[in-house]
Amino acid sequence: MKYKAVIFDFDLTLADSSKGILICFKHVLEKFGYEIPDDRTIYNTIGLTLTDAFDVLTGIPNNPQREQMRKEYVKKADEAMVVNTFFYDNAIAVLQVLQQAGIKVGIVSTKYRYRIADTFERQAHSHPYDEIIGGEDVNAHKPDPQGLNMMIERFRLEKNQVLYVGDSYIDAETAMNAGVDFAGVATGSTSVGDFEKYPHIYIADSLLELIQNI
Repeated sequence: MKYKAVIFDFDLTLADSSKGILICFKHVLEKFGYEIPDDRTIYNTIGLTLTDAFDVLTGIPNNPQREQMRKEYVKKADEAMVVNTFFYDNAIAVLQVLQQAGIKVGIVSTKYRYRIADTFERQAHSHPYDEIIGGEDVNAHKPDPQGLNMMIERFRLEKNQVLYVGDSYIDAETAMNAGVDFAGVATGSTSVGDFEKYPHIYIADSLLELIQNI
């Protein structure tokens, strides 16, 4: 592999967190008196910031309750998210193989860093990564490249030495905005056809297939 670091998104890239996400969104929407959309509509907001997702799900741009709703989501997620998040088959093994090969492993996500670390601790009982940058670590979220650029700086690498892997068109845009190579995994709501609209080196059905072909 020509890369010295592989940086991953988290939700729907390394782990299926959709069950926990659905629980949390439905809880908040019900508590604030909004109609609960179908699961697919909620699922398609994964990758957006929470405040942007609530704008979409309530149909109210710049919803004045968006910050209160975000806080309620975080509160609910503290009890419901980790136990309802499950790593994809071979995800942990792929990260371990990369580390054993001397390749840096990073995670850049809109999800909070502490929750990602807690998920590894409780669900995988291991920490096969070098750095995590979460939503609380940046003031501009994906597709803004701030988090990805921050990780590259921490690794002290050039951009041509880094690959970003994600499941969403938002991740593809983030890589493009950062000027780094991108590889997509079709484990989220973004189709292969949508991925092909963006610069990419590979599009895979799974992480194992991806690592075997880059």
